[in-house]
Amino acid sequence: MPKDEYAIVLDFLPEGYPTDTRPPHLKKPIAQVITEQNFVLLEVIPKEGTTLELHERVYIGEGIRDKIKHIKRRLTRQELTPAAEGELKYVVEELVKKNEERFIEFFNKAGPITPRLHALELLPGIGKQHMKKIIEEREKKPFESFEDIKRRLKLVPDPRKMIIERILKELTGETRYYVFTPKFKKRPGMLDAKEL
Repeated sequence: MPKDEYAIVLDFLPEGYPTDTRPPHLKKPIAQVITEQNFVLLEVIPKEGTTLELHERVYIGEGIRDKIKHIKRRLTRQELTPAAEGELKYVVEELVKKNEERFIEFFNKAGPITPRLHALELLPGIGKQHMKKIIEEREKKPFESFEDIKRRLKLVPDPRKMIIERILKELTGETRYYVFTPKFKKRPGMLDAKEL
């Protein structure tokens, strides 16, 4: 997977988590973000005096960052604040729309994961019959857009919505296979956001 350089702000807590019981002078601003490329949920520490806006695009890559001091840790979806969870679907929708080419490539190139399971079947609403239809159609001519898929495969659910639902499911960490996000492995001793 390519390295993420940018992330979108899901929530900004200028005084840290409300559950943080430390004295006010020890509390630090925190933001919860999702990376643009790999859909990784992160907790980041903004630079001192920086204010972040919801849906703001921030640089998190190597080198000099203008607003983010450092990445603190990776989060699970369950660790998102209610505000971040509320923004998540809208941000994922925008990122899928912005990167349509990448997801069309998935429809054109996805293959079997196991002898009995095809990657296309991981999409909500796609069973063996729909999978076969998608493969037949893409062999005639590769798909060019979500609209092209909808036009050529009338009985298949909305392709954009299927991708969004799959990404949101993968972010819960409650799936065996990961197509669009890297698998989250929680290390022993990691604290949940609610425990901070």
